[in-house]
Amino acid sequence: MSTPAARHVSDRAPDGAVAARARGLTKAYGSGETAVLALDAVDVDMARGRFTAVMGPSGSGKSTLMHCLAGLDTVSAGRVWLGGTEITGLRERELTRLRRDRIGFMFQSFNLVPTLTAGENITLPMDIAGRKPDPRWLDRVIDTLGLRDRLRHRPAQLSGGQQQRVACARALASRPELIFADEPTGNLDSRAGLEVLDFLRGAVDELGQTVVMVTHDPGAAAHSDLVLFLADGRIVDEMPQPTAEAVLERMKRFDVVRDRPGDGRTAQEG
Repeated sequence: MSTPAARHVSDRAPDGAVAARARGLTKAYGSGETAVLALDAVDVDMARGRFTAVMGPSGSGKSTLMHCLAGLDTVSAGRVWLGGTEITGLRERELTRLRRDRIGFMFQSFNLVPTLTAGENITLPMDIAGRKPDPRWLDRVIDTLGLRDRLRHRPAQLSGGQQQRVACARALASRPELIFADEPTGNLDSRAGLEVLDFLRGAVDELGQTVVMVTHDPGAAAHSDLVLFLADGRIVDEMPQPTAEAVLERMKRFDVVRDRPGDGRTAQEG
């Protein structure tokens, strides 16, 4: 089964339509009898210009998948590409440059520098790289995220939702090929979380960005074009055009399997 947002099949999609892909992606922690297989020969394509959510029970491998696709973690076997560039096997210096220039990151902890203003936090990665932002693109991002009147404020002067919007703007500012968001609403109240999800949706629809989000929240997943479901390190299902109710019902099936007697398998990372 395939969709316009992402695919987990073994055939190769055209490079121009795929922001990231993996073939035979395997990640094991430990060795011998104590080894934990977090990802088990995963094949996946993340389509360009789409919003993909990754879900699964605790220990399913969803965060590990994101970290391997983003080059934040090494793989035990298999291959990973960002666009047409294979990142498995890159030297650390090359990988650092690639992440800086082509990937945006959003994490639930925001990771803002407290002594810098919102505007300075937004352009910080480019400042470190010695690059000047495209002023028209930067203005568009700032206005899309509603931050124009907050640029001179430091993080302590911003609400949680505003801080996460700054983190979102920072991820968008360099116009990366792909934005990875790891539980971006995890530290926010429901109203602020909804704001951030709306802005991520807008980044895809209005700015043409590509977003891959790991989440445990069916309501958050409903903002995506496609949900990929992981279990025991494998992609076991997908749901195009998800609704919160449909995602919740699908997640309940994982709970039924997990509660069966004798099912004690766990993984190191979700």
